[in-house]
Amino acid sequence: MTYLKDNFLLTNKTAEKLYNDYAKDMPIFDYHCHLPETQILANEPFNDVFEIWLKGDHYKWRLMRNYGVDEECITGSASNKEKFTAYCKTLGTAFGNPLYHWSQVELKEFFNCEIEINEDNAETIWNWCNDYIKLNNITPQSLIEKSNVSHIFTTNEIFDDLSTFEKIAKKDYKFKVIPAFRADKIMNVDAVGYDKTIEKLEGIVGKINGIEDLEKAIENRLQAFIKVGTTASDIALQCVYEIAEKEDADKVLKAAIKGETISEEQAKVFKGYFTYFLFKLYAKYDIRTELHIGAMRNNNSKMLAKLGLDTGYDSIAEDNSIRLMSKLFDRLNNENSLPKTIIFNLNPKMNTEIMTLLGCFQDSSAKGKIQYGPAWWFLDNKVGMEKHLEDLTATGHIATFVGMLTDSRSLLSYPRHHYFRRILCNYLGTMMENSQMTQDIELVGKVVQDISYNNSIKYFDMK
Repeated sequence: MTYLKDNFLLTNKTAEKLYNDYAKDMPIFDYHCHLPETQILANEPFNDVFEIWLKGDHYKWRLMRNYGVDEECITGSASNKEKFTAYCKTLGTAFGNPLYHWSQVELKEFFNCEIEINEDNAETIWNWCNDYIKLNNITPQSLIEKSNVSHIFTTNEIFDDLSTFEKIAKKDYKFKVIPAFRADKIMNVDAVGYDKTIEKLEGIVGKINGIEDLEKAIENRLQAFIKVGTTASDIALQCVYEIAEKEDADKVLKAAIKGETISEEQAKVFKGYFTYFLFKLYAKYDIRTELHIGAMRNNNSKMLAKLGLDTGYDSIAEDNSIRLMSKLFDRLNNENSLPKTIIFNLNPKMNTEIMTLLGCFQDSSAKGKIQYGPAWWFLDNKVGMEKHLEDLTATGHIATFVGMLTDSRSLLSYPRHHYFRRILCNYLGTMMENSQMTQDIELVGKVVQDISYNNSIKYFDMK
């Protein structure tokens, strides 16, 4: 039997009451993820548990590599069963890693299986889950609806096919799927094959000769996204850069379009200006801006060449861009062009610096107009979430917090919301038990419900 109990992560009776009476049954609004919308539209049954659980999940791949599993049993030619067995063996001793918890919760939640995950039980779990999949005709739709999800914001590049979302909207799903607008492939002017990326955009909007054409193209595509329901955007940067002059950014862009190699300094010039442009554009259309900073990407060039992007070779960067972030926000604020913004920070050393900075740019247009986003990626674990809540309550206002997301490519990731909710309820419940805050359980319960769901619905203007 599994070690999971009803009071998992809940260390006192007040925490249990907050979770069971207020948090547990709230719907889920996943305002940032990487689920493939084409898979949701196709809604095809899965063949085995590997397809749902391990395929494309670089969180799990990374853990397996740490355990010394051969790449053939991770992304290589080994059978699905061999890869699944290797993961079970890895997980059996991964104490404290969030996957140790998440995977066990997923097994219970989606397959009604409470067997402890380890090498000895791998065969039994494999057979159990595969039988369950066949008997219950498990599809993307059934997994999402079982998780009580109301809205999903996928992350889509500006040239993605939006007809997929129109087709999903005509389906009899109990949830909505809406694209968040992302221009990262245009931002990364120093990437190999950037000229081909521009050509791909030109295939939709026409010829792009310079920065003016590019800006018009970006706005044109944003308007198309808005027509299918978009209210959010996403920007991912290692750090914030100095705002460059438009003319200088134009020179870099024209060189990149010609296929020239772009230096690091040239890239900073373009990214600095382009970030500023995007923020202004998003403010113009009241698009919420999700700014992700602090990830150092693609550290292992050998594996990048072999497997491509987003395969588990990123890490936390050390860049401190707080001064430049301040300058960016201040200029936008002076120009009345600072949109509602969520800052996702990957380096925990920067928590309080960012929290105190965002407090300088709040106003009455929204509660928590500038948000400190939830613990993200390498911080998306018990330790990271608890530190996030401590920093948020110490320097901000927790009742305005828009809560958790999955940031995942896996359809089984929704129990992570309940993982967060348990930690949130335990954090507040412990303060209540220690007489460090109000004993009004209904008031605190309402705040828990707001953080779990209501705040994000209001923030992203969902009906």
